[in-house]
Amino acid sequence: MNRNEFIKAKRIVIKLGTNILRNNDGNVSLPRIFSFIEDISTLVNSGKEVIVITSGAVSLGKKRLGLETTEGTALKQACAAIGQGKLMSIYEEGFDTYGLVAAQILLTEDDFSIRTRYLSLRTTLNKLLELKTVPVINQNDTVSTIEASQGYEEVCFSDNDKLSALVASELDADLLVILSDIDGLFDANPKENPDAKIIREVDEVTDDVMALAQGVSSGGRGGMATKLEAARMVTRFGGKMLIANGTIPFIIRKIFAGEDFGTMFLPQKESLSDKKRWIGYATNIIGKIVVNDGAKSALIEKEKSLLPIGIVNVINEFNKGDVVSILDESSKEFARGIVNYSSESCRKVIGKHSDNILEILGFKNYDAIITRDNITIL
Repeated sequence: MNRNEFIKAKRIVIKLGTNILRNNDGNVSLPRIFSFIEDISTLVNSGKEVIVITSGAVSLGKKRLGLETTEGTALKQACAAIGQGKLMSIYEEGFDTYGLVAAQILLTEDDFSIRTRYLSLRTTLNKLLELKTVPVINQNDTVSTIEASQGYEEVCFSDNDKLSALVASELDADLLVILSDIDGLFDANPKENPDAKIIREVDEVTDDVMALAQGVSSGGRGGMATKLEAARMVTRFGGKMLIANGTIPFIIRKIFAGEDFGTMFLPQKESLSDKKRWIGYATNIIGKIVVNDGAKSALIEKEKSLLPIGIVNVINEFNKGDVVSILDESSKEFARGIVNYSSESCRKVIGKHSDNILEILGFKNYDAIITRDNITIL
């Protein structure tokens, strides 16, 4: 895709990683942050809508307390509480210089997973953009339950890469820009292979592309794997994404001037409804349903509902109305859906015909365990 066509965007989400918000000695890099603010302000004042996803609260709190490590959930949450105020004051002061208002939003996984909160958040963000403010979003590490959650729970996001993708999806953003301390996606690990070449354009984030990801960034939670997961999500919703090196001076300005930086991820033609986006990507998952090959084929190829006869196992406990993961017999997740029956009821009708549900359970809400309108194929 032509670079100028790629950067043509009205609504933009820009994610700033921990490693580009600080210098080599771990202190906050004010010149770099203010350069980001200056470039973002230029975009907003030119008529674009920009949402900032920022990391850095835990790192700032750690530095303020003079700690060597933030190991342990309680200590990390304490550092976030100390660092968040400092982080936001930098953004407020910076955007105020250019006549713009910064709006702080701190999010936890439940703000997406609970649908009423999800819809409320979208309304608030749209209103903030309508008011010409710059929403500055961070994960609310101080109260987040991600690291304290039980091992069998899969949360909708655990880092700001995935959070930025969820926000971009929720707001139908045209472009997500993830800035980190890497130049983009390479065909090999550049730290190990000096001949590794950057990939400038990715048509689709396939399993082969995902296999190029290695390691976790120092100081942050994410790495290339989380960025590619974000790209897979955003492009599936029809958006575009760019990974670029935020340590390059005035990188945002250069990107939107059409200069050839980073790796572009192109949008897919497939489009999901808002509800199916929420089912597939914005919910916390505890329960799982394992299905046979026939049911898997019916769900994927024929877009059918999930009937009890196709179920072979039910894992963990869930209630009617919960979103569950749908796995094949090799334990690979391929879909998610809203269940019409509890886990207890599902276990009683495993492998049975829908006509027998009333006789077995004593009641019958639906013929299907999950109706096709409430299933998202991943």
